[in-house]
Amino acid sequence: MAKTCFHGVFVSIAVTSLLLLQAEAPSPPPPAVYIFGDSTLDVGTNNFIPECAARADFYFNGIDFPYSKPTGRFSNGLNTADQIVRLLGLKKSPPPFLYLVNVPSNFQKNILQGANFASGGSGILRDTGKAKRVIPLEEQIQQFSTIRSNITNMTGSEEATDKILSKAFILISIGSNDMFEYLLDLSKPMSLAEFNATLISTYEYHIKTLYELGARTFGILTVPPIGCTPFARAVFTGNNSCSEPAQAMAVQFYFDVASSLEQFSSTVQDMKFSVGNTFLMTSVLTGDKLAFGLKNIAAACCGNGTYGCNQTASFCSTVTSICFGTSFIRHKGLRSWLP
Repeated sequence: MAKTCFHGVFVSIAVTSLLLLQAEAPSPPPPAVYIFGDSTLDVGTNNFIPECAARADFYFNGIDFPYSKPTGRFSNGLNTADQIVRLLGLKKSPPPFLYLVNVPSNFQKNILQGANFASGGSGILRDTGKAKRVIPLEEQIQQFSTIRSNITNMTGSEEATDKILSKAFILISIGSNDMFEYLLDLSKPMSLAEFNATLISTYEYHIKTLYELGARTFGILTVPPIGCTPFARAVFTGNNSCSEPAQAMAVQFYFDVASSLEQFSSTVQDMKFSVGNTFLMTSVLTGDKLAFGLKNIAAACCGNGTYGCNQTASFCSTVTSICFGTSFIRHKGLRSWLP
């Protein structure tokens, strides 16, 4: 199979995260996986929000699924959530929480195997993506709280629920949209330092809330080189070069997240976590593009820097040698994109 940028990224992220989390000894697949984040992990959540403006339930999305059917993934086929769950030893990633809600007869049975809360366009901060009517991380965690309540109704005790959730794997990938919206806001209501501090403190609060709800094992994916996406090249620089402010924010985010999690985990005894440095992983691939079979690491395969991927967008023919699928997302397998 020809190598593509996104394929290499998600494999590196997944393998690194799983090796770190399971360094002690081989272990069986987790009984449940709960997934939070943005479009990198969204498997169709936004399909169930009628007023949502960040959707992927149309062509060319899903072009490599059977019958080229769009699934709501911002991808040609399987996305990062799907691939990481497979590497965990499970056959498929859990469906969107909002899908499970619509199947009440099997809801309690299904939630024991996991759920995907990720919503494309969402962020760590409550107002990120608000104009597009997506589900922010805070609300995603509220949905997880609903799952905990339902499990407790089945088990009859909080202790039994704690035991069940302690064995689950929590996967999170979020933060890029917060940064993009800050950079696009010309009014800048706060300084960059204040914004970074607010972003990290809010993220830490959300992680602590998940811990209080019973989560114990975390896989955290940080922000990739967003300054080099086709969108950033077109909007922030205008000369096809990477946006250094956006790049700097992504780099700082990794160190801040890692430090925050290290500090919090030192105050509890039963938390395990791994932080995937997606900025470094992606930079290694794009820094030696020919070795990974890449020719173009700046353009989008579907659409361009300012025009999104949809049925009317331009679509490349040599997808295996192009790094980005859309204005924001890198390739997966033969053809793929993520926002």
